[in-house]
Amino acid sequence: MPQDLAAVAAGHLRRPGLVVVTGPPGAGRSTVLRRLADATSGPVHTGGGLAMLTAVPALALSRAVRARLPAHDIPLLAEAVRSRVRGGLLILDDLQYADAATLAALPLLAAHCRVAVGLRTPHRLADHAQAALRTAAAAWLQVPPLDLHAATDLARRTAALDAGTLDAVVARAGGNPLAIVALARQAGTGRGAPGADIDQVAYAIAAALADLPRPARTALAALGLLGRPAPAALLGPGAADLLAAGLAADTPDGLQPTSGYVAETAAGLLDGPARTELHRRLAELTAPAEAAQHLAAAGDLPGAHRRALQAADRATGAERAALLLFACDLPGVTVDPRVRLAAADAALAAGRPHAAARVLDTGGPLGVEADVLRGEALLQAGDPAAARRAAQPVPDAAAVSVVAARDRILLLADLATDPGLATDTADKITARHPHPPAGLAAALAAVRAAHRSPGWEDALAAAAAGPDPLIARWSAWQLVEHLTADARLTEAAAVARDAAAGCATALAYSWQTRFAAAADFADALAGRIPAPAEPADPYASPAAADPRESPDPADAIHRRAADLTDRSLPPDARGYATAATALVEADTGLLAAARARLAAHTDHPATAWVAREAAWLDGQPDRAGQPPAQGRGLLTGLDHITARWAAHDRGAAAPTGIPRGLPGPARRTLTAWATGTGFAAAADTWAGTAVREQVRCLLAAGFHEPDPGRAVAALLAAEQLADTAGLTVLAGRARRGLRRHHVHRDTRGPRSGTQLTGRETDVLRLVAAGEPTRRIAGQLGISAETVDTHIRAAMRKLGARTRTEAAALAFAHPDAQPPREDRR
Repeated sequence: MPQDLAAVAAGHLRRPGLVVVTGPPGAGRSTVLRRLADATSGPVHTGGGLAMLTAVPALALSRAVRARLPAHDIPLLAEAVRSRVRGGLLILDDLQYADAATLAALPLLAAHCRVAVGLRTPHRLADHAQAALRTAAAAWLQVPPLDLHAATDLARRTAALDAGTLDAVVARAGGNPLAIVALARQAGTGRGAPGADIDQVAYAIAAALADLPRPARTALAALGLLGRPAPAALLGPGAADLLAAGLAADTPDGLQPTSGYVAETAAGLLDGPARTELHRRLAELTAPAEAAQHLAAAGDLPGAHRRALQAADRATGAERAALLLFACDLPGVTVDPRVRLAAADAALAAGRPHAAARVLDTGGPLGVEADVLRGEALLQAGDPAAARRAAQPVPDAAAVSVVAARDRILLLADLATDPGLATDTADKITARHPHPPAGLAAALAAVRAAHRSPGWEDALAAAAAGPDPLIARWSAWQLVEHLTADARLTEAAAVARDAAAGCATALAYSWQTRFAAAADFADALAGRIPAPAEPADPYASPAAADPRESPDPADAIHRRAADLTDRSLPPDARGYATAATALVEADTGLLAAARARLAAHTDHPATAWVAREAAWLDGQPDRAGQPPAQGRGLLTGLDHITARWAAHDRGAAAPTGIPRGLPGPARRTLTAWATGTGFAAAADTWAGTAVREQVRCLLAAGFHEPDPGRAVAALLAAEQLADTAGLTVLAGRARRGLRRHHVHRDTRGPRSGTQLTGRETDVLRLVAAGEPTRRIAGQLGISAETVDTHIRAAMRKLGARTRTEAAALAFAHPDAQPPREDRR
């Protein structure tokens, strides 16, 4: 049966996904996973949880990829693992011992990697964790007990037993492979079988380990408690016996148990005093951070507290935050308030605002500094009302820096809940702090930006250049979003790219990907080529470019944004990256790809608009939907413009009313729709801002202009702009409009040159034969992304709306087919 399950699992893992193999102890979960690994071509990364180290963050994943991982940031953790696994297979055994970070990362990993996990039943996974796994899993496979024939065959192959003993072993083992093997081996030595009232698997393992000398059992138990390889000197005199018995292997990192499960069981078999003594011994032999864990397990909580603080003094960043939080969370230990403040401050710097707020929630007073720190944590955690309650008790008589921190929290809480009140609060704060510190200055700049007070851009830019990284990144993000809302897309992209580069240097992954995605979205709207930059992934190198490709705005933006969407991202980054990728795909004619990409990602304002825009571009105005009832800024304006186009195509009455707070070009465009005139002037307002919206205004001018000469001139201008920008679908609309005026055009745009390239023709020949993208990629030895790039290039050259139309046009024009020797 395990062999069959391995084949079933392999069938589900022909593409990225998650397969969960479950069963009781010794049922053969590990055998299924091992056979799956053996049958897999390509790299296999194996790891798993450890019973004695369930609280160690991301241990199961670290063991698999053999690297320390950033467990404090779940998207970054998943991306760090994905960048190492890539097209290989990730296998995690004993998931019941995995920590919360590993469990949270698995659904993210399953979207991009092939993942197989073993989960023992029963287990103690939280209901929400199990529900998330079931939702993400492509298959949930239960390992059944061996049937009588298979169990008997396994016992017979394990030991030479007479018929009566063989039947007894099989009956007592209950179809459990591990119990069958252990009991058969024990029975083969003539020592008999256990009583029916003893747990069979535990007895089997205990009986096997009982044959080891005591130092070897202690060494194996130590490996189980450590959860990692260890030098022989640390394990003591039993290390040699473990090697001789085949229970451990010598690796460059030290001795490693051949079966982690057996090592953990050896540790579990120790009685309480023996386990405590072993933890104490290991605490003396390991570094302070690891020693703190062992002292806590030994019950020496004050000693664990001291070692954790000692280790924190030598650590930085997320590791320091984790050690300080560990020291504060030890039960029954009196924690100095200064330690709690340090833990909260470190947790905030590591991007863990919820943990920072929790460590300061003691039920008793910790001082005004703790009040403002907790308020900041609650503010960053998205609870402005609670942040206000935490900071309000701080008196004006407190230290100037504390009062400034309090006022920052109160101001930003007002801005989140009552923007009008925030202006009055800002005036009072400005009077109180004529020279505000960096954090307060950033909050004042955010209020000025929200109300577009003169000089708001300079104020936010100054805050973004400040020394505090968290305040600087927050301020830069405010600047990017406000510039985007005002349709200042080139400026927004430049600020975002600079901020992303700074975050990359500091390995601030979540912020880095957020800025990179926002820049890609601004570039996609503007239709500009982004400047070369380092890849968004701090763990991976950039993909090699196809030497046959020429620089192209749409392709450059698509490659960047699509690369981001294939990673584990925080929500804002996911939304902007998906919107940028899908918009380029829709504009260049890959409408099915855009729909598929957007199917599960319409909860972000950018993806919600792109989904409606893609439906309209696909000739489905009924699915373009109504614009949001409320909103401000560029995205709201684009939503209303798309709604006007959808109503026009349906022949229905256009929505009325122009929302407030729109950038000038969007407001001018909606005014033209309301009056039926002025589209050409509206197009001029989009020049240098958003090419696709300039094209749409020219199209509207061509459709609404009663004078045929002016209509044709507008449509010709729209066609030329669309062809230059690679807007295949909008260029097709322009040509269809021209045909209504009896103007027939060569379907190839001015960017096409005189003919298709050899590779483009090869790709289109396979398209014409009905081959899907991945099969074309396999036949030509190129990536699926490169196939799509060649299809888009050919569609633009041929003026085709779909890949099928491009294939038809390609072979209707003999000059589009290059000589055979030019094809590579």
